[in-house]
Amino acid sequence: MKQKIIKLVTLLAVAVMALSLSSCGDKKSVAQEANTADTWAAIKKRKRVIIGLDDTFVPMGFREKNGKLVGYDIDLAKAVFKQYGIKADFQPIDWNMKETELRNRTIDLIWNGYTITPERLKQIAFSRPYMANRQVLVTKKSEGINSFAGMKNKTLGVQTSSSGASLLDEKPAMLKNYIKDKTPVMYDSFNNAFMDLDAGRIQGMLIDSVYSGYYIQHEKDPASYQTTVGGFDGEDFAVGMRKGDKTLKRKIDSALQQLANDGELQKINQKWFGTNDNSLIDPEK
Repeated sequence: MKQKIIKLVTLLAVAVMALSLSSCGDKKSVAQEANTADTWAAIKKRKRVIIGLDDTFVPMGFREKNGKLVGYDIDLAKAVFKQYGIKADFQPIDWNMKETELRNRTIDLIWNGYTITPERLKQIAFSRPYMANRQVLVTKKSEGINSFAGMKNKTLGVQTSSSGASLLDEKPAMLKNYIKDKTPVMYDSFNNAFMDLDAGRIQGMLIDSVYSGYYIQHEKDPASYQTTVGGFDGEDFAVGMRKGDKTLKRKIDSALQQLANDGELQKINQKWFGTNDNSLIDPEK
């Protein structure tokens, strides 16, 4: 009797293990399918595309005081999909989870001042670049900091999962090794970092030049800020999507080119940046 019980328990354990392995295989298969499937036909059929964004990232996508979602990328995405009769819906997401949201198909695109990086290219595909950007150090002029080295033993703020956070780790000798404890303070949004900078809780922040330029320009005292370029290379903003969405990529690339050709891109650029200089939004020209 005892041997039968042992045998039964063993068989049950094997069965559970087999089910577990099968489940893991299924999950892996679903994840692979989600990343390799071409979803353009489904998007076209429902006439709706879901775009994930951080709705605090001025001027790319942010909330006005009345709660309305506006921004450069909002206008650009709407103009792109208008060409195909598709409505662009915008879904605020945790920026730290953006690639996971894309992989799980809760969103179709990441479109919000999203920088092309080697690490991100391993996970997802990108459209053609549509805007030039770089990481800059923003401080208060009263601190007297005008170089990366000037941040020695000072506290630096960075947004979680931003390209700036990645660069800080990739090239520590450039800035990270100077800051207090060689460790930055991480923020969910640049807005919160700016509040701490103004309050003196941090002495600097590594941030996208597109964001900082617009934010500072709209502050009560823009002259109170110091922006230092430093030595980080320039970057490009592009639209992020799953690797399988080759048709979607072609459609977005084609639409961006068409907007550049017919002058609509220049109008959007003029609206948000006060210039129609195409080099800002079309690095290939």
